[in-house]
Amino acid sequence: QVQLVESGGGLVQPGGSLTLSCSAPGDNVKYLEVGWFRLAPGKDREAVSCINLVDGKQFVADAVKGRFTVSADKVKKVVYLKMNNVKAEDTALYYCGSVLTMFAKDCELGKFAQWRNFDYRGYGTQVTVSS
Repeated sequence: QVQLVESGGGLVQPGGSLTLSCSAPGDNVKYLEVGWFRLAPGKDREAVSCINLVDGKQFVADAVKGRFTVSADKVKKVVYLKMNNVKAEDTALYYCGSVLTMFAKDCELGKFAQWRNFDYRGYGTQVTVSS
């Protein structure tokens, strides 16, 4: 498993914004799809968003649709999660991960929510929404 690095988390007030980033060290980065996940105390892991770095197709969970936007720098292979109008229920540890699949269609189909054995994964960055 290759380690990814997330950044951008922190304390933000309700209604505020944050942008998380996810990247892999080195030049030999093979992932084509990257997903964002979050873990909140007492809750199951939630698949938040996913993007295909080749065709740009993406998936955004209903819980954050209209507030969160996923994007990517295809050249640098850095993936971003722009979080707007955050709510208290968005408080969680956010991490990114990738599984190398044959057809790279897991994002658009929402199947990335089933990813467990990551080929790339970060430790996460904490987002706390509080006034």
